[in-house]
Amino acid sequence: MNKDTYCVIMAGGLGSRFWPVSRADYPKQFIDILGTGETLLQITYERFLQLVPEENILVVTNERYRTLVEQQLPDLYGSQILAEPSRRNTAPCLAYACHKIKEINPGAQVVVAPSDHIITNENEFFATMQEALDASSDNPWILTLGIKPARPETEYGYIQYDEVKGSTPRKNIIKVKTFTEKPDQEMAAQFIESGDFLWNSGIFVGALKTWLDAFEKYLPEVNSTFRAGAGKYNTPAEPSFIRSAYTVCKNISIDYGIMEKADNTYVYICSFGWSDLGTWDALYSSIPKDHNHSIVQGNRVKMYNSKGCLVKVPDDKLTILHGLEDFIVAEDNNTLLICKRSEEEMIRKFINDLRVDYGERYL
Repeated sequence: MNKDTYCVIMAGGLGSRFWPVSRADYPKQFIDILGTGETLLQITYERFLQLVPEENILVVTNERYRTLVEQQLPDLYGSQILAEPSRRNTAPCLAYACHKIKEINPGAQVVVAPSDHIITNENEFFATMQEALDASSDNPWILTLGIKPARPETEYGYIQYDEVKGSTPRKNIIKVKTFTEKPDQEMAAQFIESGDFLWNSGIFVGALKTWLDAFEKYLPEVNSTFRAGAGKYNTPAEPSFIRSAYTVCKNISIDYGIMEKADNTYVYICSFGWSDLGTWDALYSSIPKDHNHSIVQGNRVKMYNSKGCLVKVPDDKLTILHGLEDFIVAEDNNTLLICKRSEEEMIRKFINDLRVDYGERYL
């Protein structure tokens, strides 16, 4: 384990597509969505503990979730929790972390990862991460982990690589040609058929200097905002500075702000059992089913003539289902959702309608 390796876990999202279980005040990364007894944040943290010294893990979250992070990761010191006063997407989140790390260790290597992904083959993941860290240490590259696609998924981002022009001496690391965010079904199918597209895992690796150079070149206004905090990071002055910085900081993602523009982006072609738990159907695709091809989380659920369902209800809720096929049944916070798995994109409409009718009460 290298003392110069740092991990930035991004844990500030709303997880609205997992409504009604995921809510604005208690989003999915803080929930035991897999039914394992651990939240997604806890699983992610424990995974990176095997790669990164405990004191080198930073969790970036929204200010309103700081207490949740403290409760679920009690071994973190307060300075390891980076509380954002408002949501400005992933680029400011990373810029904040990088400038904070610079004050501690200018020679660091930085891994950036979401808090809500599934990885089933962790041994392969660790081997991949080690080679990625070695590569970014030896080269001024920003690496992203690309996953061999299993289906034309419309909820994922895609990476096209250039195997002819972009090969490198390192196995499976190839120059990125293009990034595409969440294509429609027809385009996703074309990507799969072409054979040179990968799912974008959202996990990035790069030397701290490489990250800071990229911010200076492609997002100079974001970089200057956080560079102004030099000398205040890791001191009592940090929170006040960050509150001020976020009032003027641009809202933009790492993908749009840096990865799509940079000429030093490379993809590591991986296969370690990855899933972005962005939707109920992604959860259904990721974990084992029972003999009726259903997933049931809840101690008092009775199913009759039903199959292909994803059921998540409180343990004390008696739930009887009859004649349902391929449905989502989810209950939490006095709210019940019953929706076809194939039509879960309607959840966005449900949320918008509820906001109009009831404000934020049920969200």
